[in-house]
Amino acid sequence: MLAQPSGPEIATPSTRVFELPSLTLHSLHAPAPQGDPAEVVICLHGFPDIPRGWTPLLSALSQAGFDAHAPWLRGYAPSSLKGPYDIDRLSDDVLELCQHLSPQRPVSLIGHDWGAIITYAAIAKAPARFRRAATLAVPHPLAFRKGLGLRQLRRSWYMLFFQTRVLPERLVPRDDFAFIERLWSDWSPAFTPEASYLAELKSCLRESLPAPIGYYRALPKAAVAMRELEARLKHIEVPLLYLHGVQDGCVGWQLMQGQERFFSAEHRSELLGGVGHFLHLENPRAVNARILDWLAAPAVPT
Repeated sequence: MLAQPSGPEIATPSTRVFELPSLTLHSLHAPAPQGDPAEVVICLHGFPDIPRGWTPLLSALSQAGFDAHAPWLRGYAPSSLKGPYDIDRLSDDVLELCQHLSPQRPVSLIGHDWGAIITYAAIAKAPARFRRAATLAVPHPLAFRKGLGLRQLRRSWYMLFFQTRVLPERLVPRDDFAFIERLWSDWSPAFTPEASYLAELKSCLRESLPAPIGYYRALPKAAVAMRELEARLKHIEVPLLYLHGVQDGCVGWQLMQGQERFFSAEHRSELLGGVGHFLHLENPRAVNARILDWLAAPAVPT
């Protein structure tokens, strides 16, 4: 079941719509309590997932005084479905949202799975726009590339499959998205999301396909963008917390080892036991506590 953190009852976030220069983004929003303008925190979902997965964190961030947002990314209904879906464009989408929400002050960025990849690209491109960041389940791109071996290639079979034409569009929605349920089961083997969560995810994918698959078809172009950013990726200047689940069946935890060398700013990597790829859903209490502590900590000189 989808666990919820203890404490005050979690309010349902409202939905906001942002008309940005390049697209329309719909976003869950948990505002800060009334008072001084609060720091903006943006939470980016991955595949196959939806912003609802961030609801416990959005509530915790709001209670801690942050202005928290979790958008449906480009290609996920009800946000704009039209591409391109390469990492350059996706990170620019986030930068446009940052400018809209907080034109004067840096924001903090949280990303899971594809949201983590977008986070690395965004903070490498425009470090001055961000105060702090946290990524989950996908380590630094250069660490991932260096650690890529036969075991991880077997885990990543779906990435190659999605780059084929026609067949993924036919197979993914078959039998009420049994393909997606298989991915969740393989990636987080000790976790079963609520039926209502899966129903909402399937509804989103039903309205969005083939756009989410387009992320994988844009991987060759994304690789070029990452090579162009490589000098900045080698010395990320934004303090970053990284969290990974021991039972992750999508990305092996071993790929996070040694990634601290790619950060010139403060960095912390932590391996969490008892959870898999969707760790922020499996143990929101532990994940949220670490993220809140990270966002509240003062900057550490490097």
